[in-house]
Amino acid sequence: MKKTVRFKPLVYHLMKISLIQCVLALIFTGISLAREASAQEILQQRVTINVENQDVRKALTVIEKQVKIRFAYRPVTLPSNRKITLSASNEPLVEVLGKLIKPLHLRYEIIGNQIILTPEKEAAPTVTPAPKVVPIEVTAPVVRKISGVVTDEANAGLPGVSVVLKGTQRGTTTNSEGRFDLDVPDNNAVLVFSFLGYLTQELTVGAQTQLNVSLKVDTKSLEEVIVVGYGVQRKSDLTGAVGTVKGETLLERPSASLNQALGGRITGVNVSVNSGRPGGRANIRIRGNTSVSVANNPLYVIDGVILNATDLANGSTPIDYINPNDIASIEVLKDASATAIYGARGANGVILVTTKRGSQDGGRISYDTDFSIGVLPRKIPLLNSEEFLRTEEIAYQNAKKYDPVGWAGGKYVNPVTKRTNPLLFDASGKPLYNTDWQDESFQKAFTQNHQLAFSGGNARDNFGLYLGYRNEDGLMKESWLKRYSARFVMDSQIKKWIKVGGTLSYNDQSESQVDPLGAGGIIAMRQVLEALPIIPVKYPDGRWGGNEDYPGMEGGGNPIHVATERIYYLKTQTMLGNIYTNISLAKGLELRTTLGTNIINQRIDYYGGRNLNYISRNQGGDASITGDRHNSWQFENYLTYNTKINKIHSVNALLGLAWQHVDRFNFVARAQRFQDDYFQFNNLGAGAVALAPTSGTSAYGLNSYFGRINYGLKDKYLLTVTGRIDGSSKFGSSNRYAVFPSAALAWRVIEEVFMQNVHFISNLKVRTSYGVTGNTEITAYQALAGLGNYSVIFNNARQIGIGVNRLANPDLRWEKTAQVDAGVELGLFNNRIMLEADVYRKLTTDMLLSAPVPSSSGFTTVSQNIGSMENRGVELGINTVNVAGRNFSWNSSFNISFNRNKVIALTGGADIFSGSTIIREGEPVGSFFGFVHQGTWSIAEESEAAKYLKKPGDIKYQDVNNDGRINDNDRVVIGKGIPVGFGTFINTFTHKNLELMVDLQFMYGNDVLFRSKHSAEDRQGIANSFKTVLNAWTPTNQNTNIAELRPVSAGYNTNNDTDRVQDGSFLRGRNILLSYKFSPKMIEKIHLNRLRAFVSVQNFFLNTKFEGYDPEVSTSGSAFDQGVDLYAYPKPRVFMVGLNIGL
Repeated sequence: MKKTVRFKPLVYHLMKISLIQCVLALIFTGISLAREASAQEILQQRVTINVENQDVRKALTVIEKQVKIRFAYRPVTLPSNRKITLSASNEPLVEVLGKLIKPLHLRYEIIGNQIILTPEKEAAPTVTPAPKVVPIEVTAPVVRKISGVVTDEANAGLPGVSVVLKGTQRGTTTNSEGRFDLDVPDNNAVLVFSFLGYLTQELTVGAQTQLNVSLKVDTKSLEEVIVVGYGVQRKSDLTGAVGTVKGETLLERPSASLNQALGGRITGVNVSVNSGRPGGRANIRIRGNTSVSVANNPLYVIDGVILNATDLANGSTPIDYINPNDIASIEVLKDASATAIYGARGANGVILVTTKRGSQDGGRISYDTDFSIGVLPRKIPLLNSEEFLRTEEIAYQNAKKYDPVGWAGGKYVNPVTKRTNPLLFDASGKPLYNTDWQDESFQKAFTQNHQLAFSGGNARDNFGLYLGYRNEDGLMKESWLKRYSARFVMDSQIKKWIKVGGTLSYNDQSESQVDPLGAGGIIAMRQVLEALPIIPVKYPDGRWGGNEDYPGMEGGGNPIHVATERIYYLKTQTMLGNIYTNISLAKGLELRTTLGTNIINQRIDYYGGRNLNYISRNQGGDASITGDRHNSWQFENYLTYNTKINKIHSVNALLGLAWQHVDRFNFVARAQRFQDDYFQFNNLGAGAVALAPTSGTSAYGLNSYFGRINYGLKDKYLLTVTGRIDGSSKFGSSNRYAVFPSAALAWRVIEEVFMQNVHFISNLKVRTSYGVTGNTEITAYQALAGLGNYSVIFNNARQIGIGVNRLANPDLRWEKTAQVDAGVELGLFNNRIMLEADVYRKLTTDMLLSAPVPSSSGFTTVSQNIGSMENRGVELGINTVNVAGRNFSWNSSFNISFNRNKVIALTGGADIFSGSTIIREGEPVGSFFGFVHQGTWSIAEESEAAKYLKKPGDIKYQDVNNDGRINDNDRVVIGKGIPVGFGTFINTFTHKNLELMVDLQFMYGNDVLFRSKHSAEDRQGIANSFKTVLNAWTPTNQNTNIAELRPVSAGYNTNNDTDRVQDGSFLRGRNILLSYKFSPKMIEKIHLNRLRAFVSVQNFFLNTKFEGYDPEVSTSGSAFDQGVDLYAYPKPRVFMVGLNIGL
């Protein structure tokens, strides 16, 4: 009760502060500093700061961020324990400095973009055109003068560097060019060079009179902090393999989903964007596939909240409904040392997302927007009207050869005689239309994206409100996406010993989709390829044109008709929230409690129009509503303890427990036989035939106990031990709990004494780890038999019964993945070259799968632990600073990953078929299975072809087992959709305020199973075809892979074979971006503190041997059907302009 009373005034107070700060932010703005600004310009810049009893150095950091200057001082000038209280709102820097230095008894001097702080009793350095010595205090006899230059790692002069004679108070500071003069007593004098953000360096003068000193960046003091499971660590202290991406980097490639933006940023993380529809459909694999179950997706954790929803509509994942603009950073946990803290769900890797928090230095308003146009980058060559009609005529003539009986019986009709429809042909039988269905179906896709953020507060209390709107048209007509998002975040240090905070986000997303996952049949994307070129979109009277208008065709509607009247609306509403408390129990000991929830509601509104042939015409219209609700909540409590003993031993310990609950409810309501298309899915009661509704529910719980100890000795030798015990209600009582341990070691070699004289190496760390993680992604309670309903017909009436619909497997166990990893991190030449490499092996045992059982049992599948799988890989990432000048810089980032997957063992050794792929011992998952296509039978091989009941002109398959027959026993592994290697090469060029970024993506060793050939190449004369059929077999063109043309009813071969498997390797220009950051001097005039404009082209080129739209594809819902192309939605080439504005 006390908490409630105290919390309400707090919220009211925060809301009051927030309103005031928002108003102030609209009126006043911070101003940045130009590089060559004068001292007067620097001092007139305005600053907003609010710190209370904080370290003075933190106050300086806040000011530095706002005005783009750097403070320089000796450590003794500003003791680390000195606390100050300072408040200023949009005040000139000169006034803020006055408030700051007066109680500290300091004085300042401006040199270039440096503000030098010295005690009042010392003389401030002066700047003259030539270097000049500024003595501070003389305590030793002067013998001679030393001059020199201090530079940074880019060989640029460093102004404001403190140069002190060791053991005395005598010293000076460098001028604007980094030069200094100082009197020293003798050759044994030692000079100490120190500067904020750089390593202090001592140098013996000796006989030298001119010293050139290069300071190294203090990577420890400036080092980024990495989010790990249930905590944060400095990157140098990590013992595991963790990749990170900052939110600013994601903004370089604005995308509808996080998955798309993450592609190519981290080694070992393969992001395949498999559809070009709005929102895309991405497939993420971290270090390969680890399971043959339905789930190989990583675990997503947003601000500590685990996203548990699976089997979302049309291949989407929970992360697709997170606004990418809300993200502050992403960490990807790859090895077992990093993922074991998540135990049962860490086998596929973990992606930690940290969203933006409130401002700690006053009110802020930001607005980011971009507009883009997407176009079709490449077309698939299809037959035009003249070519289609000629193909049909040739096929008719060949019918006599392949079906002599049917030919003699008058089964085949000369196609010339049916070209009499005046709506399609003129009096001479020539077509009136030559429709290019790719031109008609694809449009210039316009997208607009708007992001507005308000934030305010100080180090104690802060808040943020983030709003988003995205409206994206698809490349294919009638496809689109609209998203509205909102997120509120607050943090408050109520007392010194307690901090509370929370986040609440809401996302409302609506999509019109035309590429249902795994769908064959008549869909819009199929009709783009198969609609006849002789048919118009609409006739003059307004009726839709369709293949059925030309006799003898497979009568699907044209793609525009299908896309318009076959409606598939996906509506998704998500709510993600968490609240936390941090209670300081003692020095270094903290208790954190979090309560989080994630709710996803999805609804599919479907309607197939009454006139859509082969879709819903026979049903008189078909409407359905599918609802799916996913709820999850989690409650976690954990203690963390940090201490350092004698400045030698450091300990970071974690101990916690967690509870999770996940439930799901789904239903389907459906009706048919509508009088007209008016109501669609909005009134199922208007359908004369109501189909039996269906519904289902499931729920499970997870209890967990976890701990971790990080130990460091002298900041050189690092040890991490992690353990988690998970108990899941999905399993039987004897196998409900499992333990997931891990251990890791790291050695920071760079800290060793023997490395001090190896100047070209600036960082060196080696690490290794081993651990076990798990996977529980099967339907709940598969260890138990299940009840379900069934229906039978008695006396012409439908009767309902209840019975067992699932086999029990009480021996069902946890799936476990053991992983060993070894890595090295190397920095050269003051980290101008940074390299990180890892080698790993993952072994998954007791793999979970709904394995088939003999149908004689009365069932089709049962959940089993069926075998083991291995992944071996190497990852390499290199970042370089190629050029680092005052006005020009060039940075490069290259990463490449190799992974080899192999199924080690399956129970009984039997093959398992999954979608278009096979799971077989000794082969990688995702292996394509089919016949070996050897071209076509030639006339010279007529007698041999006859043994296989074939004729010259037929497809020739390899008789693998030499039994004289071509059947299923001749099918072999013919390719794989999983790449051998993949990576990214990014170059960033900066000239003053102008920046150019070029992002290249590559993948090799992967194949594409081009299943669209089934209907667009193997069968002619009933729909349009690829232009490749013009190279079909003839007596004068026998060296071809295309069978001789013939009517479908005369017999043809269409199988998954090596002719459909194509090399899917590619090099893609993923993004080229040119941006300009307006100078502070200019944006000051319009009262802004940030203004950036950019233009970019995404998917600006593609180099591949694949003949389809894009080799990065998967149109199947099967777990391993990466690289399967059956009527794919092409990816657009996107031309974008954008603006980033800050107040």
